[in-house]
Amino acid sequence: MKLFSCPSCDQVVFFNNVVCERCGHALGYEPRANRVLALEAADDGWVSVGRGSDGSHWRYCDNYQYGVCNWLVPAEGVERLCLADRHNLMVPDLSDPENQALWAKMEAAKHRLFYTLLRLDLPLYTRDEHPEGLGFKFLADDPNSDQKVMTGHDEGIITVALAEADDAEREKRRTSMGEPYRTLLGHFRHEVGHWYWDILVRDGNLLDQCRAVFGDDREDYGQALQNHYNNGPKPNWQDEFVSSYAGSHAWEDFAETWAHYLHIIDTLEVGGSYGIAIQPRLDRDGILTTDLGLKVYDPNTTMEEIADAWLALSQALNSMNRAMGLQDLYPFVLSPTVIAKLGFIHDLVHGRVGQRAGADEAHGMSEEAEDLGRQSNAANEPMVAAG
Repeated sequence: MKLFSCPSCDQVVFFNNVVCERCGHALGYEPRANRVLALEAADDGWVSVGRGSDGSHWRYCDNYQYGVCNWLVPAEGVERLCLADRHNLMVPDLSDPENQALWAKMEAAKHRLFYTLLRLDLPLYTRDEHPEGLGFKFLADDPNSDQKVMTGHDEGIITVALAEADDAEREKRRTSMGEPYRTLLGHFRHEVGHWYWDILVRDGNLLDQCRAVFGDDREDYGQALQNHYNNGPKPNWQDEFVSSYAGSHAWEDFAETWAHYLHIIDTLEVGGSYGIAIQPRLDRDGILTTDLGLKVYDPNTTMEEIADAWLALSQALNSMNRAMGLQDLYPFVLSPTVIAKLGFIHDLVHGRVGQRAGADEAHGMSEEAEDLGRQSNAANEPMVAAG
């Protein structure tokens, strides 16, 4: 995600800001043009002011009243909810202040997800627009039942357990399941990957191409998950999958890889927005050297360029976290096979699966990807050995 500036005074502002601390103007995010607007009150809501302003009139999304959304909708339109929040099907009982605080964390993660989906110009359908349109249910556990809400996807409906917004509870679940990483944003990116498998792969007539990379999705899903939980991850899963869970079934492999692709491009855009360049003095081979000026949302940017930049940035960020006594920011190793799978996602979101050379697509790997994978493994060896 990029940095923004206040159109009224040029102060640096951030994606979720609602007021400029320098000039005092109200701020709102306008998703269609990916811009933050400076606003002044008007009879029909708000009018944009400042540099580049066209004097357009806006309203805040109705969820602004709960302090969970700063996105804007045109004042003359009939929509009361923004492009992200019109996908909400169920929110928790907001008469409970604790629920509202947890929901706010949910919405922060969801809005960041939608920022990326909109930047990639991916299709987005509500339940009114498509029989399997994307919808979200944020559900709290029933105190009178032993059954817990399960986070998951089912024919376009993504359910996220409200308990996942409780940091202590989520960390408890992460450690109990032996996961190196578990975040709200990770849940959203993973579950929406299942939906895009339906929309882009299944409905896009790309099943054969996807199966050549991720395996046969026709394998019994329930049995595959049961085998995973009963027997543990596949031996040497690191050679083929981005996480141990990705090895449980082709659908999970796709969703995990999709989530990591979104992790990577969003973080790289942050680095580029801050003008980060990494040039370690000891990096004689250039493996950990990069200038993050690449345009991650440009279809002409290759997966090899993205993987190369990510290797350098993730290693630098991991080292920073270790210096603070924190766990690695990105505790994963990208093998050549995983980089090739990320390449499939990269081609998929840009609408060009099937356009690459037949041999490269069938094997899902280029020479550059193999080299980058070897570099990734080499750079991560100390992290893996240290546990």
